Amino acid sequence: MIRPRWLLAPQEFKGTLSAAEAADAMAEGLRQASLDVVLDVAPLADGGPGTLDALLVGMPRGERRRLTVRGPLGAPVEACWARLDDGRTAVVEMAQASGLTLVPPEQRDARAACTHGTGQLLREALDAGCERLIVGLGGSATTDGGKGALEALGFRFLDADGAPLPPGGASLARLARVDATGKHPRLEQVELLIATDVTTPLLGNDGSARLFGPQKGADAAAVEELETALATFCRIVDEATANLPGAGAAGGLGYGLAALAGGKLTSGYDLVARALGMERRVLLADLVLTGEGRFDRQTSMGKGPVALARLARAQGTHVVLFAGIVQRDNGPELSLFREVVELSSQARPGASARETLREATAKWALARLGG
Repeated sequence: MIRPRWLLAPQEFKGTLSAAEAADAMAEGLRQASLDVVLDVAPLADGGPGTLDALLVGMPRGERRRLTVRGPLGAPVEACWARLDDGRTAVVEMAQASGLTLVPPEQRDARAACTHGTGQLLREALDAGCERLIVGLGGSATTDGGKGALEALGFRFLDADGAPLPPGGASLARLARVDATGKHPRLEQVELLIATDVTTPLLGNDGSARLFGPQKGADAAAVEELETALATFCRIVDEATANLPGAGAAGGLGYGLAALAGGKLTSGYDLVARALGMERRVLLADLVLTGEGRFDRQTSMGKGPVALARLARAQGTHVVLFAGIVQRDNGPELSLFREVVELSSQARPGASARETLREATAKWALARLGG
């Protein structure tokens, strides 16, 4: 008798579980239910947190490296990056150096937070001789248009008097010109892939400041201040790039790297999915289980679970979504899933996120077994 094959491919449950931890919890729940199935575990990433780990799993000859860099608000943090393919490819995850989880909620300041540490990781990869740089965007504490990262790579952002601008996105309102004469000499010799986890533009209601600013500590006044500052930035540098899908990812880091460093914006999910052989894994699966912390409007803007569900539907494979919270007005995207399990509605008081996901998966599996 051939046992059914199930693919477990959740992405991170932001702030509570990494993609790998979520996959482990789901696998434990299925084993607890004693289902006689073969499990193919492939933690998913889409350019946001977890991308580095996913690519270390999916690509050959990788090694993790560590570097102390400047954090979002200036304090030093230890961040990881990876060398793959015998050192030819580097993976930098901006959340490692400039991520929202590095800043306590009471200290979040979207106006002042900067991406300088991400630029330090990129400079380290360039100095190491890597020929292809993959930058995973997502989970940022910043809305600086990538100014900090570009400064770490040798660019200078100057006001009308020729003085450098202070850190953070708000200061871009005073930008008069960008001096690129000191940029890292190897930037023009490498392939720079900007792996975005959303398809948002730089500006507007679905852009960096207005859509994502509030979760980074920006009140209504700060949101509009940042919107104006980013508009000044793109007016001086390159207005066309601001409208590209993903330009608004990671507080506009996607825009800055594309407009000034020669980067190519690409879907983070597509990049990771190719590395993991996801198309073949879905083809071999009888059922796909995925998940994330919150299924809402941002999920439909390039996030992994929806992209995975579209792939599975094209191959005739059913998908089950486990999510902490489900925003039910995402009708078209929600209909991609055969079943949706909302964890918040069945969480046991005092249970951890891992326990809740494990128990919900086991309960769902037992119900399926009973049916």
